[in-house]
Amino acid sequence: MIRKYSVLICMVASVLLLVIASLAYPGGSLADKNSIGFGWSKNFLSNLFAAKALNGSENPGWIWAVTGMAFHSVGYGIFFINMSKKISLRPWADIFKIIGVASMLFIFLIATPLHDLGTISIVLTLIGLFIITVFILKSKLHLLKFCCIICLLTYYCFFFFFGFGYMELAVIMQKVYIISSMLLVLGLEYFTRHEDFVQIKSGEPVKTS
Repeated sequence: MIRKYSVLICMVASVLLLVIASLAYPGGSLADKNSIGFGWSKNFLSNLFAAKALNGSENPGWIWAVTGMAFHSVGYGIFFINMSKKISLRPWADIFKIIGVASMLFIFLIATPLHDLGTISIVLTLIGLFIITVFILKSKLHLLKFCCIICLLTYYCFFFFFGFGYMELAVIMQKVYIISSMLLVLGLEYFTRHEDFVQIKSGEPVKTS
């Protein structure tokens, strides 16, 4: 039972721990070093991982945030490994396994002093979700097709805002793409089967009858 719902358990635990960490965060953001508490529309999640908050105070919530990211990384890792078992095409299945193992490491690094290296996980996750989207678009899972496209768009919007310096919007889009990604991962984990992809061959559409 625990194995079956391991991805869901990891995601729920991650969210709960990050919320606890946010409640314990003393204050400070990029826009206002003297702000009080954690603002979901003002602070990046990375602010929660430092032992000292941006306002200079000790951050008692950092341990909760780091633990939350540990669950988050394990959840994504298990998800991609599970997806590798649903895809019939061997090369892509192997890629999902690699992304799964790498995700467990690099997502967690976001919560450590190696944060910049950990951001590689965002690219890995995006690559994995993009490949999955291609397979979903060839399947009969029409609702998930829409969900995949929307999720990818939230990633691209974040990169656009962050890359062009619209930090206020980037802070908000960070939460949007994380939430949309988590919901998509749960949808793909629990509402797809090996049979949904077994007919898909490289470059060939799925038969509708």
